[in-house]
Amino acid sequence: MAIKFTKFRAIFKDIVGGDDAEPLLEWLLKHPKGKIDLSQCSHLQPANLQVLMAAKCTILAEPSDKLLAQWLRSALTPTVEK
Repeated sequence: MAIKFTKFRAIFKDIVGGDDAEPLLEWLLKHPKGKIDLSQCSHLQPANLQVLMAAKCTILAEPSDKLLAQWLRSALTPTVEK
């Protein structure tokens, strides 16, 4: 599993594949105010992006990879916490 779930935060690590989308959705449904940490994420399969977009959750940290961060920022701009 490429996502570590805590009570208030989902921490994405390395490559987050399509099989992570369903557990992510379940966690977000149980934790609607949960926040997302993408700082350690190097690749995000689009199914997970769709879950994040639909949930409109708060992104605490962007990926360190500038291209990935830019791609995600364009899709998640309204929910990125500053």
